[in-house]
Amino acid sequence: MSVSPAGDQLLLIQREALPPVADLAKPMEKLAGLRLDAATNDRHRTRSASGLTLQDIASGQTRAVALPAGADLSGFTWTTDGAKVAFANTRTDGVDLWVLDTATAAARKLMTGGVNPIFQSPEWLADGSLLVLTIPEGRGPMPTEPLTPRGPAIQTATGGKQAQNPTYQDLLENPHDEALFTWMTTSQPVIMSADGRSKRAIGPARIYTSVTPSPDGKYMLMEWLEPPFSYQVPWSRFPTTSAVYTADGKLVQTVVQRPLADDLPVQGVVTGRRNIQWHPNQDALLIWTEAQDGGDPRVKTTNRDNLLALAAPFKGEARVIARLEDRRASGVLGIEGSDDLIAYEYDRDTREVRQTLIDVTGTAAPRELGIRNLQDAYNDPGSPLLTYSDRGTRVARMVDGKLLLSGLGATPEGYRPFLRLFDLTTLTTEELWRNSGEQFESVVDVLAEDGSTFVTSYESPTNPGNFRLHQAGAARFLTSFPDPHPELTGIKRELVTYKRADGVDLTATLYLPASYKPGDKLPVVVWAYPLEYNNAATAGQNRDSPWRFTRVGGYSPLFFLTQGYAVLDNAAMPVVGADPETVNDSFIEQVVSSAKAAVDFTVARGFGDGVRVGVGGHSYGAFMTAHLLAHSDIFRAGIARSGAYNRTLTPFGFQSERRVFWDTPETYYKLSPFMAADTINEPILFIHGQNDSNQGTFPEQSERMFAAVKGTGGTARLVMLPHEDHGYRGRESVLQTLAEMISWFDKHVKNAGLATGE
Repeated sequence: MSVSPAGDQLLLIQREALPPVADLAKPMEKLAGLRLDAATNDRHRTRSASGLTLQDIASGQTRAVALPAGADLSGFTWTTDGAKVAFANTRTDGVDLWVLDTATAAARKLMTGGVNPIFQSPEWLADGSLLVLTIPEGRGPMPTEPLTPRGPAIQTATGGKQAQNPTYQDLLENPHDEALFTWMTTSQPVIMSADGRSKRAIGPARIYTSVTPSPDGKYMLMEWLEPPFSYQVPWSRFPTTSAVYTADGKLVQTVVQRPLADDLPVQGVVTGRRNIQWHPNQDALLIWTEAQDGGDPRVKTTNRDNLLALAAPFKGEARVIARLEDRRASGVLGIEGSDDLIAYEYDRDTREVRQTLIDVTGTAAPRELGIRNLQDAYNDPGSPLLTYSDRGTRVARMVDGKLLLSGLGATPEGYRPFLRLFDLTTLTTEELWRNSGEQFESVVDVLAEDGSTFVTSYESPTNPGNFRLHQAGAARFLTSFPDPHPELTGIKRELVTYKRADGVDLTATLYLPASYKPGDKLPVVVWAYPLEYNNAATAGQNRDSPWRFTRVGGYSPLFFLTQGYAVLDNAAMPVVGADPETVNDSFIEQVVSSAKAAVDFTVARGFGDGVRVGVGGHSYGAFMTAHLLAHSDIFRAGIARSGAYNRTLTPFGFQSERRVFWDTPETYYKLSPFMAADTINEPILFIHGQNDSNQGTFPEQSERMFAAVKGTGGTARLVMLPHEDHGYRGRESVLQTLAEMISWFDKHVKNAGLATGE
């Protein structure tokens, strides 16, 4: 659901949950870290949005939008007055541009094919025209791969220069890949009228990754990629040029030419100008960041980044507007009706995030608005709600001179989302609304200028999720979506807490089948994903709500509830260490201790017998699962989906590990369950997508781990899902995954003999 900027309508978007595997099987080009569909000249994907409905907020009246059969919709964007919505419709051989008139609910096609949305979807400009990246006219046929290569693919390393790159996937491999990448990603920026009758090109055709107008509409900040490309890093690290052009396509000034960034330190950033953006409330003022530590986070400094500004005509020296102690974490945020900016900084050692108010005029010194541990959910102040400025830019919303914030409101008893005001002068907060009662309700958008009228997303144990309007102290439902699976009504959901042997508080969400009766002994599934923390206090915080609707979908482990299992979901597996450089040294000991505490809890509560218990996880959770079976006898069996098991194949860091293999080979060896495959004496099911694109979790990881367990006499099963990525989308794949998981645990957990201890 999307709320109109005018606050008078909802755009309800119908989505297809489980497309057939045949949709995933369409030809795919793996280029520079991207997966592309050459037939459509877009990212390779399955159909997502398939239908649209407009709903009037005041009356509740709905109007279906007429669309072509088999519509495949994406890239929705409103005009600032809410009068129109632009979106793309992908056909089998191209991407069309459509515009929806919200007054009439009529949608019409502006462009038949020719849209190139690989890096940027069509966007509205402040004057009501559209900025579209298009396929250049006359670009020629798609390059064909020669039967005889032009020569070998050659890479070189220059001595004395470290290039500690992660194990990226889908990279360029040869000159043909480079030619195909260039052919597909090159675009021509075009500005067209809302009726599609007039068009004009801006600048030459290039591999544009971003084209954004200045707030006054006089300039365009254009960023594009240039050779030489790399076979070691994805497109985001290729040489990049950023330049300002006039609105009619004339070069004004080149802002930066960034070279190939294939030799950054682990978790480092480029030197020089980066993250260039327009100030949202000034005519044409560029803002960017420059590292003061050589881009290396290992350097000790009290000034890691500087924030600079440069106004039109963008010549001369830029002005430093803030010296930041830590790394700028994201783009700076503008404030409604103000020239001030909010910058976000992150300290990777302490995991602290800081918000700083910056006066771009230099009249006042930067002022800290707040600082907290990013993982401290209980003290999360919330995030600014956004609105459109008079210039059509997105800025933080203000009410009576105060910032409007919404957040999840984590408490020891569960989430209690809120809407509050934050005074930028006194740094005090005023709560306007807070979720209460036996439901989970969070703010989606605010309609009234004073913050008194807003839309929420509402769910409860019996309500699957609907939207409500709060107005004048009263609330009413705007939608009435039904329970998607009434057969499962009655599932018991509870937030639970327990302690680890070392005193660390742990949390989990306990699900019991609807048929459960106190005293019943059930087989138990513990499903988890380990996370690193600086301290035990944040590790033990509650990050869920007891009043959410239990939605069972996809390949969720909650399907075990239908087969008579109890499920301990999101069972906390914290790895706590004050020093993030060495926290992984005790990874195995801490996850084993957390797992034992989870199983002990199930026995103490009476629904578990402590024997018929299985463990599972996805990605890093799969990595955890293999370790638990290798280094403990707590579980009868395990399920490991899309994991990585040999850390020597990811030698330049993994997850939060900062040290490289050659710094601490013993850690990489110890943290590779592959090296302990001979000690896995419980059955383990490996599931992996054959097209996994996630950094580090190559499909080969599961294949080699299965071979290792089998080769050392263990019990294992390997399921490789065709055409699937790190997560599984195809209907057949999801059903296969569920069948495999349930069958595996039925055999090795549910029906394990208690009397013999088998």
